[in-house]
This record gives sequence, structure tokens and C-alpha cells, in this order.
Amino acid sequence: MRRIDAGHGARPLPNTLQFMRLLWEVAHGLERASKRMTVEIGVTGPQRLVLRIVGLFPGISAGDLALILRKHPSTVTGVLQRLAAQHLLERRDDPSDRRRAVLRLTAKGARVNAVRSGTVEAAISSVLSGVAARDQVVVRRVLTRLAERLEPAGDGE
Repeated sequence: MRRIDAGHGARPLPNTLQFMRLLWEVAHGLERASKRMTVEIGVTGPQRLVLRIVGLFPGISAGDLALILRKHPSTVTGVLQRLAAQHLLERRDDPSDRRRAVLRLTAKGARVNAVRSGTVEAAISSVLSGVAARDQVVVRRVLTRLAERLEPAGDGE
């Protein structure tokens, strides 16, 4: 931990502020990587996540996708519209229930989905490969609790 001389001797940041600083650094890194991915492969980090999930679960509904992402369906709809406009994703009527749409990657979407290097996912995978499974569980638990705490009560967004 780096110590800061605030005129009264070197003092470490309190744990909460250290954690906040680190989260801010990660968030900033995600934003930079997302912008770079837009230039290099044509999609943002969140769009890439949607493509990866739809690629793993062809025929998934928009509602089920929103549940996996823990996002309000209206938020997911905007991402899906942008991906459809880029011809990366297509919405089709569910053959068993015409009121429901299912999602599939287009051929172009499958090519973008196949890209691995230079993505946020590649960076995360690389880091996780060097972290013990038990530590991954702890980190996931802490981040899940934080995400839940930051979510305003009753807000699905």
C-alpha cells in the first residue's frame, strides 16, 4: 500500500477508501477497454457481454438475458437494438410462443463473438487463471454484495 504524506507524516488510506480507489481504477479501466474494443472489434464491453451470452445460449429470450445480466429489460432492449442495427444479432419470433422473441447471433455476430484477444473478457480470464478458486469465490461474494448494496431499493435498473 502506498503511503501519502499529507504534511503530518505518512499515513495509509483507510480500508474503505483503498477499496473505493481500486474500484474506481477498475471502472476506469473497463471504460477505456470498452472504447478500445469499439474501435478494434466494433462493440463495447457491455455489447460484447451480450453477444457472448447469446452465443452460449442461442434462442435465449430478451427477458432471460435481462435476468442473467441483472438489468432491467428496458436497459437490455437498448443494447439489443444497437446490436441488431449493426447486424450482429437477430430477434425472431419464438416458434412455440409468438408473443415472445428469441435472440440469435448473425454470421457477423458469430465472427465478433469468436474474437478473444484484446477483450475485457481476455483480461479477466488471464487474471482469474492466476487466482485460487477459493479466492475467486470470496471476490465474487464481495462484489455481489457491493452491487446489491449500491442498487437503490426497489429499482430494477
